[in-house]
Order: sequence, then C-alpha cells, then structure tokens
Amino acid sequence: MSYNIELPFLPERPSQPRENGITMMMDKGLSVKQAEEFIQASGLYTDIIKLGFGTSVITPNLKEKIKLYHSAGMRVYLGGTLFEAFLVRNKFEDYIRFVQSLDLKTVEVSDGSIILQHDEKCKYIDRLAKEFTVLSEVGSKEAGILIAPAKWISMMKAEIEAGSWKVIAEARESGNVGIYRPNGSAHVVLVNRILNKIPSDRILWEAPIKSQQAWFIKQIGANVNLGNIAHDDVIPLETLRLGLRGDTFFQYLPEELHKLKQIAD
Repeated sequence: MSYNIELPFLPERPSQPRENGITMMMDKGLSVKQAEEFIQASGLYTDIIKLGFGTSVITPNLKEKIKLYHSAGMRVYLGGTLFEAFLVRNKFEDYIRFVQSLDLKTVEVSDGSIILQHDEKCKYIDRLAKEFTVLSEVGSKEAGILIAPAKWISMMKAEIEAGSWKVIAEARESGNVGIYRPNGSAHVVLVNRILNKIPSDRILWEAPIKSQQAWFIKQIGANVNLGNIAHDDVIPLETLRLGLRGDTFFQYLPEELHKLKQIAD
C-alpha cells in the first residue's frame, strides 16, 4: 500500500485484489452519487460490497451502482436475507436469474432468518459455487439463539468443503447476536474455539462496531477479514488496522516505545 507519508512500524497490508485482510462494506441504500463519493474516498481500502438485506429490490439505479463498484475492482453481492426471501417463496431459480441480470459474480448463502437443514444449505452452496464465488453465513439473526461452538465449527467446515470461499460469522448490522453478546462484546470462548479449527483467512467476521473491530485486530492482526462496515467507517477501520488510532496505537510499536504508553493511558 502507498500512503501520503512513510511512517515506520506500520503493519504490512496487501494491495488489491486482496484474499486476506478484507474489508466488506455494507451498502444499505447509497445513491449512485454517494457510491461515487465512497469509491473516491475509500475505494482503496474496500474489497467487497454487500447490498444489505433486501435493499437491492428497491434501490434506484441499481445496475449503474453495481457497475461503479465493479469498475473500482470490488466484489458485489446481495445480502443473504434476500437469498432467503427468494428461497422461502420457492423462487431459487428466479434468484439466480436476478443475480445474473445484475452481472454479479458473488453470492451469499445464509439461513439466519429461516429454518434450513444444513445438508440442504450445503447443496445450495455446491450448486452456486459452480457459477459464482460463494460466501456463506453461519449463525442466527435472532437474539437468544445460541449455537454450541462444536456446531459452529462443523457447519463452517462443511460449508467450506461445499465450496464457500469465505464463511461469515453472523453478527447482524447491530453487532449484538451470533458471535457477540447482547452488549456487543465478543463470545471469546466461541471465537477462540473456532480459530483453533478453522483457518482465520477463511472467516469473515461481521464487526460493525469499533470496539469489535479493534478486538479482532488485537486477536488476529491487521489482516483479519472484517465485514458489515458502514460506508463512513472504512477509513477509520483502516487506521485501526494500522495502529493509527488509540484503540490499537501500541499494537505494532517496538517494546522500547511502550515506555510512553503510560502517558497515552
């Protein structure tokens, strides 16, 4: 990456197109003009655009906006909730046609809102992976539904084997379900058990809140895959990754510079 000035002790970040250290921005209905401005400001630091939940059904000038994102080198996909909305209506083939009509090469398979047998979910992943890059989401959108760590791990493994490029750890845009507690803090035991069994570069952690982003950066490093990032939080997230923000300020500095930490605290 090229910056405005060279500063020592910054962690190395891969250049685009990235396979790791990915930032996924959640577009919840930006206009074409807003998308243009976003690309100008934050395009260098964004890898994937998720058109959140069912917004792509009603967003004006959708194809024009998708073309803008594609021209900037970003993957674009429709939120998993829309996949489920088609599926529950027995319109899977219509979903594929809609995705194709938008010239999308990436899809999400999820079951956060509907009950879908896991072997069936894996069949959808396998079917779609023959034509698209697939991200699959593990976890429920409903508060209070707890999934045992062993089940998280087995589902993630099966979905990767079925053809998922990345598995998404569910948190919703609110960041208080799935891998997080109702107060937004991480389920530490769950995350650690997942990381003991699943390679971190195959997981995209939904982390819409700054404290969650900082926590994962401290646990996994600057090149952790993070998603559900608001459009105006992409550059702030990049500064977190680089140790240019208070939450991760001393993350990459050598020990001899930590003597100043008391002053910062």
